[in-house]
Amino acid sequence: MSLSELRVFGRSGTPISPLTLGTMNFGEGLGPPDSARTSGAVNGPPTGADESIRIIQSALDAGITAVDTADVYSQGESEQVVGRALRGRRDDVFLATKFHGQMSPNPAHSGNSRRWIMQAVEGSLRRLQTDRIDLYQAHRPDYNTDVLETITALNDLIRQGKILYYGTSVFTPAQLVEAQWLATTNHLIPPVANQVPYSMLVRGNERDVLPIAQQYGLGVLAYGPLAGGWLSGDFVLDAGKPPTRVHSLPGRYDISGPSSERKLLAADSLARLADKLEISLVELSVGFALNHPAVSSVIIGPRTEAHLQTYLKAADTLLSEPVLDAIDELVPPGTNFVERDAGAVVPSLEYAELRRR
Repeated sequence: MSLSELRVFGRSGTPISPLTLGTMNFGEGLGPPDSARTSGAVNGPPTGADESIRIIQSALDAGITAVDTADVYSQGESEQVVGRALRGRRDDVFLATKFHGQMSPNPAHSGNSRRWIMQAVEGSLRRLQTDRIDLYQAHRPDYNTDVLETITALNDLIRQGKILYYGTSVFTPAQLVEAQWLATTNHLIPPVANQVPYSMLVRGNERDVLPIAQQYGLGVLAYGPLAGGWLSGDFVLDAGKPPTRVHSLPGRYDISGPSSERKLLAADSLARLADKLEISLVELSVGFALNHPAVSSVIIGPRTEAHLQTYLKAADTLLSEPVLDAIDELVPPGTNFVERDAGAVVPSLEYAELRRR
């Protein structure tokens, strides 16, 4: 596998590169100060605008043809950066963005309602400096909005030429099937894509989401191949001290609980497997995510040019059946160590009152 070997994005028929450039870390410097906005980055402050543009253009020069962003990333700044970086190259890029997250102090500026979708798409088009979005995705399910309302609004945007395809992100198996059924029975264009977390440490989607994607011909964008940094190489037993991110984001990187302890042991074992194979843990991680037949493209999230080059090298990683078997022995298929690793916790699990009525 290499960047030159494009993959067909589900039943859309669109060829895209095996790696998609994720831009959640991009955007510092175009808007108000940090105290006045919410960053989309999870492991530190966003990368400055000029460096972000250089990284995007380097990725395109290297053969990446797909870019994924979201309106909520750095409260619109990521989309602005992407728009600037794609000047003169827009037609060569499969451009994906997302709606759902709250974009202002007004809670009405969020969700999956027709009212918000029609506003949100105009903001994204303006920030991205484009006349259409190739893939417009519901960033998360909206349990307060009927799915039919959402997909009808998205169908209208397709007919208006403002988006070409639409998809979902972190939808449950039932929600994926419901969206396909509602579209078919109401003579609408159904979703063509789903975005999911997938890595050697986050394999829960192998149970049902990925098979459903194959059944319906959905293109799958797999994000988090490094499991939020757990497969960066920092999380090993002989590191001497916990990684700095453990202290900066304890809710995500707390290694004191039983589930996280098992996750740490697995991360350490996978790092040792990579050493045995004489490849980096990043290469092993990206190669694994690319191997699943349901995955169309793996989203990478570099913060620096050096990070990008490491990811680009990983695109050439081919894993043999014995290596994949060894990974399965360390982390059995379908395993999620922590519920939140699935990308979102469904309300019936998150709120006690919904399961104790």
